[in-house]
Amino acid sequence: MTRKALLGRVSDVDIRLLRVFRAVVACGGVSAAELELNIGRSTISRHLTDLETRLGVKLCDRGPAGFALTVEGQQIFEASTHLVSALHTFEASVHEVHQRLSGRLAIALFDKMVSNPAAKISETIEEFDRIAPEVIIEIHKDPVNVIESGLLSGRFDLAITPTHRQSGSMDYFPLYSEQMYLYCGHHHPLFGRGDAEVTAVDVGRCKYAGIGFHSLNMIVSHNLHLTRHADVYDEEAMAALILSGRYLGFLPDHYAEPFVQTREMWRLRPDIYHYQSDHAAILRRSPRPSRLVKEFLGCLQRAHGTA
Repeated sequence: MTRKALLGRVSDVDIRLLRVFRAVVACGGVSAAELELNIGRSTISRHLTDLETRLGVKLCDRGPAGFALTVEGQQIFEASTHLVSALHTFEASVHEVHQRLSGRLAIALFDKMVSNPAAKISETIEEFDRIAPEVIIEIHKDPVNVIESGLLSGRFDLAITPTHRQSGSMDYFPLYSEQMYLYCGHHHPLFGRGDAEVTAVDVGRCKYAGIGFHSLNMIVSHNLHLTRHADVYDEEAMAALILSGRYLGFLPDHYAEPFVQTREMWRLRPDIYHYQSDHAAILRRSPRPSRLVKEFLGCLQRAHGTA
């Protein structure tokens, strides 16, 4: 595409075109975005072309071969994330002036919280919806490193994650804990063995799956001399490796318990191979949280008895 004059002042039209572009990226293509945007493919394609003309760059490849962002398209998408976040912050500020709890709230959660009886996420949402029924809630599930980056960039307003380390750019509000234990699958050589039959040497000889980003799991693995043979980024993937019968790995006890009951998993030496994962609500310190975010945090703290 021939580069023309770059976009000057951002107009309402540009923001609308950027929203279409972001929906296409989120859905993975023009066809998939039809339902989300409630407009036809030809209209979406025309909007993308108009945006490319406005910006003077090609944003994506689209056609029979599939959809893919260009390098410039990825940069525009990331920049648009900051713009949308700023718009949401502005809208929330206007609503605060009028004492209205409305707008959009983006929340990020770590893996497998719903099955933890200590995590009162559903109860929190129930109370919050009674207080602020006009608010549109977005819930994302991502690894901790992605969540932290999303909080700092403004993509997320609030997150609930494990807190193995703390950043000076964020505020932390403790909520609950979960117990992590080491498991193997039904076909693993250590399955069914009692504590007296399993030594650290036995465990050390087995393939081990660990979390692939900096986490408490990584620290505990190092302290227990467990060498990773596979990296995972969520607990569903960890469970899949454990159930293969080829790997050991840590899981929360509440998530693993159904597999233990059906004898698909076995807990190994809980006296040695265990740790506690503390979870907290996390907010970025700057800009200061909106009234909307504070209300949701209050619901969280009341539900968990930490207010």
